[in-house]
Amino acid sequence: MTQRIALVTGGSRGLGKNAALKLAAKGTDILLTYHSNRQAALDVVAEIEQKGVKAAALALNVGDSTTFDAFASEVAQVLSQKWGRTTFDYLLNNAGIGLNAPFAETSEAQFDELMNIQFKGPFFLTQRLLPLLQDGGRILNVSSGLARFALPGYAAYAAMKGAMEVLTRYQAKELGGRGISVNIIAPGAIETDFGGGEVRDNAEVNRHIAAQTALGARLGCRMISATPSPPCSAMSWRG
Repeated sequence: MTQRIALVTGGSRGLGKNAALKLAAKGTDILLTYHSNRQAALDVVAEIEQKGVKAAALALNVGDSTTFDAFASEVAQVLSQKWGRTTFDYLLNNAGIGLNAPFAETSEAQFDELMNIQFKGPFFLTQRLLPLLQDGGRILNVSSGLARFALPGYAAYAAMKGAMEVLTRYQAKELGGRGISVNIIAPGAIETDFGGGEVRDNAEVNRHIAAQTALGARLGCRMISATPSPPCSAMSWRG
C-alpha cells in the first residue's frame, strides 16, 4: 500500500504538533507548516522521524492568500523529491490565532486579521491544494466549542469558526464526487500556547472556563460531521 501523507498546517506547536505526532505514531508521514519559528518546526520533524516515518516542514502564512500559489508549488516539489509522489492524502487545516476582545471594542483591523487567518486562509488554501489532494483523501477543519456556547470577548473568533462549520458542509457536498471526506472538530479549551497561552497561563481565564465546564474538567473535542467518519479520534485518522 502507498504510504499515507498528511499535510498539517500550524504543525510546529500546540494542537497541530500533537496531531502530527499522533498521526506519525500511527504510521502516517507528515508534511507540516510553520509561520515563523523554523527551529521549532525542525524539532517536530526530528521527533516525527524518530517514530520511523518521513517528515518535512514548509513555511506558510495562512493569513496571506497571495502566497498560496508559491506554497502549492513548494508542496508539489517536496512531494516529488521526498516521496516520489504528486499527491498527499490528508489535509488538516489547523493553523490559527485567537482573539479575546469584547464585541463593542473589536477593531476592523483585528476582525480582518482574524478573518484572513481563520476563514479566508483555509478557504483558499484548501482550494489551491485540491489538485494535490489524492482522490479518496480527507480534509479535517477545526472549529471551536465557542461556536456552540457564548463567552464574552470571543464574538469575532466564534463567528469565524461558525463560518468554517458551514464551509465544511459545502466542501463535503461538492468534493464527494472525488471521494474526499470533509469533517470538522470543535475542541474545548486546551492548555497550549495558543493565543499567547491564555488558557494555560492565565489563572483567572482558567478558572472561568472551568466554571463553565462539567466537573471543572476539559471535555476534549466534538466531531461535527459533514461526511460520515469516526468520532474525535479523527485528529489521528488513518485509512
